Amino acid sequence: MKLAYYPGCVAQESGKELDLATRWVAKKIGLELVEFPNFSCCGSGFVDEANRTLNVAMNARNLAIAERAGLELLTVCSTCTGMLRLANVELASPEMRHRVDGALAKIGVAYQGTTRVRHLLEVLHEDVGVERLRAMVTRPLTGLKVGAFYGCHLLRPSKELLSESGEEPRSFEDLIAALGATPVLYRGRVMCCGFPILFVKEATANRIAATQIEDAKAHGADAMATPCPLCHTSLDSFQNKAEKAVGHDLHMPVFHLPQLVGLALGATPEELGLPRHLVATDSALRKIGQVAVPA
Repeated sequence: MKLAYYPGCVAQESGKELDLATRWVAKKIGLELVEFPNFSCCGSGFVDEANRTLNVAMNARNLAIAERAGLELLTVCSTCTGMLRLANVELASPEMRHRVDGALAKIGVAYQGTTRVRHLLEVLHEDVGVERLRAMVTRPLTGLKVGAFYGCHLLRPSKELLSESGEEPRSFEDLIAALGATPVLYRGRVMCCGFPILFVKEATANRIAATQIEDAKAHGADAMATPCPLCHTSLDSFQNKAEKAVGHDLHMPVFHLPQLVGLALGATPEELGLPRHLVATDSALRKIGQVAVPA
């Protein structure tokens, strides 16, 4: 299966371990990732607040690059998925189409609206398939209880994104079970991580992240896993600040989706970039008989 690989900004910079793990898993399961260095940012849910047309045009340009190559577009970020899919929805409006077509024409780009946007979670669940993935597991994650954390833009708005239920999704839990781990169900798995307001109301954002972590822990989770690097930033990179916001330790390891898959398929913690995490994953790795080497 060949896909246009859209890593997004975080996976290329502060979250390089996500890109590393994605490439390892893709090679292992037979996904061919076609790279396009001229992809730009999706706007991250911020640009559209200031200039909706610009945000749609930015994403239409990205979609046009994949369209020209005749490929579906693969993302590894819930927010990128939401922005790119919503651009396709917005372009159904004749007025928006006219404005965006005019903007793209100035740079010699045309988009016909045919590019399908796929998140890695969806590809693993629907194209690779749960049973095939289960058969590929060489290191079952037995004994590890994992709380999935979906990220807002992967689930909502459900109707426009044609996503699974925004209240009771199951695709990630299906994959967690196929990897041999025990999925933990808790309300916070479909809630916000706080990232959208992290740089405006940091204390509030950190309390939101802490609330979701505490919810997962209260339901027995040894670790959390997310298909969104922005959620990972809130839950892992800012976890020390979340602890200060609530006045106690949280000690919750947080995995990127492909890292969890990679562990079950035989990758070492180092091959998946686990030593790069701000919150050590050792307590979770010990559950499956692994220990990461410090970075």
